Amino acid sequence: MTTKTTSMIALVLIALALLAGAVLWNQLPDQMASHWNVNDEVDGTIPKFWGVSLMPLTTLGMLVLFLVLPGMDPLKANIAQFRGSFNLFIVLMVAFMLYIHGLTLAWSLGHKDFKMSAAMLPFMGLLFIAIGAMLRKAKRNFFIGIRTPWTLSSDGVWDKTHQLGSTLFMASGVLAVIGGFFGGTTAFWLMFAPLIGSSLFLVIYSYVLYRGETKA
Repeated sequence: MTTKTTSMIALVLIALALLAGAVLWNQLPDQMASHWNVNDEVDGTIPKFWGVSLMPLTTLGMLVLFLVLPGMDPLKANIAQFRGSFNLFIVLMVAFMLYIHGLTLAWSLGHKDFKMSAAMLPFMGLLFIAIGAMLRKAKRNFFIGIRTPWTLSSDGVWDKTHQLGSTLFMASGVLAVIGGFFGGTTAFWLMFAPLIGSSLFLVIYSYVLYRGETKA
């Protein structure tokens, strides 16, 4: 997928999200749900203007960063080697953000016959799987991937860390999808525990690899 196509798809999705908010404006309450706790209970609200605009505008800001920052990277030639995978990730991330926005609109309209965690986690799991697939192809750079002082210092450490990271993120994605069948606290632990554990392990793993490489 080219960067131009990625930008067009993302902008169309964001525009549709803003249009949906405008069309539904009169049907939405003055205060909209903005946050759910681990028990799928609303514990935060937001004024309607921000309820219909904040997520699309935040997504637009993320899109700009995703498109601009790689071009500023001193190692941007490395990013070009896996740009197609990164562009697919951008589209999936935009779609995920706006999917959450759609769920929020539905809830605020009174369609409350679903658990937010159960609705959200399968898509989030697919996003983790896509991130894992991208990590497998990622080359050393300063903006995308598992960036520790040790991966950034060595192509060898970067490649080995990302090969393992790819597997761990994809496994975390599968667990997140499974968590969607449970919802609530169980879903929370199935999503965050593997992800946090994997991230901490990869930091330590990259350091151990670097120490082994420098001693060789």
